[in-house]
Amino acid sequence: MTLLLPQARADAAAIAHLAGPLLINNIATAGMVTADTVMAGWLGARDLAAVAVGANYVSFFHLGGLGLLMALSPTVAHAYGAGRNDEVGSFTRNALWLAMAMAVVMCTALLLAKPVLLAIAIPPDVADLAARYVRAVAFGVPAMFAFLAMRFSSEGLGWTRPILFTAVLAFAANVAGNYVFMYGKFGLPAFGAVGCGVGTALASWVVFIFMWCYMRRHRRYSAYAPLRRFELPNRARLREILALGLPISGSVLAEGGLFASAGLMLGAFGPTVLAAHAIAINYGALMFMIPLSLHSATTIHVGHQLGRGDAAAGRFAGWVGMALCVAIMATSALVLLAIRRQIAGAYTGDAQVLAIATQLLAFVAAFQVADGLQVGAAGALRGFKDARVPMLLNLVAYWLIGFPLAYGFGVVLGQGARAVWMGLIAGLSVCAVLLSWRYAWVSRRAVAAQGNSSRK
Repeated sequence: MTLLLPQARADAAAIAHLAGPLLINNIATAGMVTADTVMAGWLGARDLAAVAVGANYVSFFHLGGLGLLMALSPTVAHAYGAGRNDEVGSFTRNALWLAMAMAVVMCTALLLAKPVLLAIAIPPDVADLAARYVRAVAFGVPAMFAFLAMRFSSEGLGWTRPILFTAVLAFAANVAGNYVFMYGKFGLPAFGAVGCGVGTALASWVVFIFMWCYMRRHRRYSAYAPLRRFELPNRARLREILALGLPISGSVLAEGGLFASAGLMLGAFGPTVLAAHAIAINYGALMFMIPLSLHSATTIHVGHQLGRGDAAAGRFAGWVGMALCVAIMATSALVLLAIRRQIAGAYTGDAQVLAIATQLLAFVAAFQVADGLQVGAAGALRGFKDARVPMLLNLVAYWLIGFPLAYGFGVVLGQGARAVWMGLIAGLSVCAVLLSWRYAWVSRRAVAAQGNSSRK
């Protein structure tokens, strides 16, 4: 035990060091959504509902591409840990090709938003406004995916500082864009919810340009030259990214799709309930950014340890990362229970929306510990490049348990928002247990295999 404590402190310090800039990035990213929600909320329930519905629609496709590119982080981390510098740059360049292909697919899907929203019973006035918001967001999609390819490559190297800078830029550009285009400043017309989409697109282009220039010029990347030469798509590199990225994308979509579906389900209950749900889900997403940063840092740290050939150190580091995620979210849940009405009040002055949002924030507190455990376990598993089985476990937890409960009780039986949230809690809790079990099995097997190999 005395030997484990220094190791745990060392791993916790390494994970925290990597997570610091990522935390700023994640909070700023969530802060952009929060700014969108708050600024749309003061325009009225219809605009807030349109932004919430449109953002849920966008997020489903965005999460698919995000998950695919997340494979770059552990892939680059393993190559970096093993000293294979040429592969690092090649993986980055090939990820940019993937990013462009995904941008074409996503932009096509975004242009089809209105008929899809109408088909799932979103009120016509909200659906029309949400579709126009989505079209505005589409202009920033190519920049958004290209930035993510560069970001995850830098993460894999353990160089997370530029991600902090891009987060601050993105937040500032988004809020400024919202202010100008939503409210009609500097002689421009007020676009309302659509202006919120313009602000999001503007922020995507700002961070892409910054990250491109940074990676080309900073000496930290000189050994890998990720953007200093042109490379046609490499089948072997693309295959390696896709082999890990597709199941990660499936896992991200399984979880994110459930939460996006919850927002769409509640659209049928009217703008007041939908606005309250948007507040609750937004605050939950904001706090989730803390364990999400630890998740990414755990993936990187575990990947570096495994790249150096030390499976036992990688296994222990994964457990430390999971413990940090749980501790953070347990603290968050207690704070939320104490001041949830004040938090809801920061989003809206509408008495009906405030009352419902205060109730729903109690459900957010109820799932936070399970949410911390599942995201910590997912990060540790990705450090071991284990993604296929976790994807299946995510699908079982979210879509065979969480979704049927949420839809069946919330929509079919008409129990509303609280029943939908109970379904979300059930899915997250089952997922946390399953992924923790999977990590224990995978990491133990990796340590045993390395021990057997060393004895030969």
